[in-house]
Amino acid sequence: MKLVVAIVHNEDAGALVDALLEREYRTTRLQSSGGFLKQSNATVMLGVDDDKVEEVVSIVRENCTARTQIVNPMPPIMEPGEFFMPYPLEVEVGGATVFVLPVERFERL
Repeated sequence: MKLVVAIVHNEDAGALVDALLEREYRTTRLQSSGGFLKQSNATVMLGVDDDKVEEVVSIVRENCTARTQIVNPMPPIMEPGEFFMPYPLEVEVGGATVFVLPVERFERL
């Protein structure tokens, strides 16, 4: 038994959960936020048998795509007299970070 934890972009989370439920994987979705862009993410967790891990990772890969986005950086804390001119940056968002952890005990009550 494994615990699969996938941290995904909030825009991809709904489609991912729907795809997992279609294949009868029960999931738990938690709202989270990232540190880099301070955007909302979703953490999707599910317990699966060892032989189903690759199928679950494949579902995550199909539903969570990386893409580029233009963002305006947050201005740093300024000292009096300093001048900050923010320029939009192109960054990659989306995709998924997936952790697969061993589970000693799993019970559905």
